[in-house]
Amino acid sequence: MNTQPSAVGAETSRPTINWRRLAIITALLLAVAAGVTWQYVIVPARGPALRENAIMVIAPYRHQGTWVFDDASAGLVKEPFVAGVPEMIDVLVEEIPTADQGFRLLFSAQPFPGHQKKLTWLRGDSGGNYYAVDEPPMEGWICPALFKYYASAPKNLYVKAEPIH
Repeated sequence: MNTQPSAVGAETSRPTINWRRLAIITALLLAVAAGVTWQYVIVPARGPALRENAIMVIAPYRHQGTWVFDDASAGLVKEPFVAGVPEMIDVLVEEIPTADQGFRLLFSAQPFPGHQKKLTWLRGDSGGNYYAVDEPPMEGWICPALFKYYASAPKNLYVKAEPIH
């Protein structure tokens, strides 16, 4: 018996599609893409990133020798300030005697009445950004948690420390 199709009137068979296998592969690829997007912050967070023109407030406090803060709305708990920023905070809170137990830190990408210091963006590094203040001359690195509040690193940050009453 000849298993070769004849050239005249030959029907070509179409391969069958295994829809279940295709759905599983598609779901896995979407999960991997979502994971990569989340890990590398390719798509900035929605909620907090929309607050760029607002004055934001956190309440830093001392924990294990450094300044940290919590912000449930951004998913942050005991987020530490590091690499020069604790020293900047020390200058901001010089006149708040109970700052170690917590103080209010207002910050914005836009100037606001009564701000104490203007931080100027210097450069990005290790996922975070270096900022400087003029008086006294200081430089500090703000970690990637900044992107919980801004879609991109602002050119300037305006800050003010206040006691919590």
